[in-house]
Amino acid sequence: MIKKSILLCTYNEEKYIKETIIELNKYIQDLEIIVVDDASTDNTFKILTNLKSKINIKIIERKKTKGLASAFQRALIESTGDYIGWIDGNMAELAVKFPSMIDELKTHDLVLLSRYVPGGSDERIFIRVFGSKIINFVCRLVLSNKIKDYTSSIFIMKRNVLNETSLLGYGHGDFFTEFLYSVIKKNFLIKEI
Repeated sequence: MIKKSILLCTYNEEKYIKETIIELNKYIQDLEIIVVDDASTDNTFKILTNLKSKINIKIIERKKTKGLASAFQRALIESTGDYIGWIDGNMAELAVKFPSMIDELKTHDLVLLSRYVPGGSDERIFIRVFGSKIINFVCRLVLSNKIKDYTSSIFIMKRNVLNETSLLGYGHGDFFTEFLYSVIKKNFLIKEI
């Protein structure tokens, strides 16, 4: 069986993290969950510690270093799966999508959950949807039209993608856009669902 690593980067996610982890564990077989917590001031770390006895979770608590990109990079370093994915800690409802994403890795190198392909949707408030559409339009115009949703960042990929691409350990969401562009330039097969 192919081992999967799902990465979660947390900061004050006590309302959502338990459900997200339970849902991921329910839908993905042979799973390790890597959580990098940036010194949450709520009960996130306590919840993670309690879940660790029931679910295969590796927890990295960072007290002095913070930031999404560096947390993501640290989680990558800690991962051991043949497939590596990422989801926000507050998106439990999307865990159900991972089995079909994993299935697509039979013929693709990276599978991205997209809001801007048929069947996709974005149910956030208007200003966030509008901003996302503008950013993605500019990315398609400047970088490549091969990707419709550069800012989704919910994905799963084969580990070998990391051998040929670069990942910057700074920034917030922009690091993922740069990573996707690197994947495109190396001609890896990407599927958006």
